[in-house]
Order: sequence, then structure tokens, then C-alpha cells
Amino acid sequence: MKNIIILLILCSSLVIASSNESDSEKKIRVEKQIKEEIEKEKKYANEQKFYRKDNYDFKRSEVNQESLSTIPEIEIDDLDMNSVYD
Repeated sequence: MKNIIILLILCSSLVIASSNESDSEKKIRVEKQIKEEIEKEKKYANEQKFYRKDNYDFKRSEVNQESLSTIPEIEIDDLDMNSVYD
């Protein structure tokens, strides 16, 4: 019973302490939070530039299909992979 009363007293004191916060302190806290969120959004926007396909030139990476005919085909003698795991 004593524990419950002590717990109620502590909770009520925390509520009173948080309600006594002045308007200027609330403004400062809100402005700080807004600045932090703006910085997060700037970081996110900067990271999103990486994922846009318009920023990359994929034509340079394309394979010329005609050049593939000059590559010799490699004959594979044995595909038995059991000896690898012995």
C-alpha cells in the first residue's frame, strides 16, 4: 500500500513539474525539435539524389550484342560437384 502511495506521489509530482514549464521553454524546445527535423529532411533529400535514375548514364554500361559473337564458347567437361564437398 505504501508503494502505491509513493508511486502516486511521484507521478503527480512529475505531472506538476512538466506542467510548470514556461512558454518560453516550450518555444525553445519546439524550435530545437523543428531544426532537428529540418536537418533530417535535408539529409534525406540529399540521400535521395543517389537513388534517382536520371542522374546516371546507363548507355555506357550496355553490352554490344555484336561483340558477343567473337567470344569463344567454353566447353565444360564435367559438372559433378560432389568431389568439391568431399
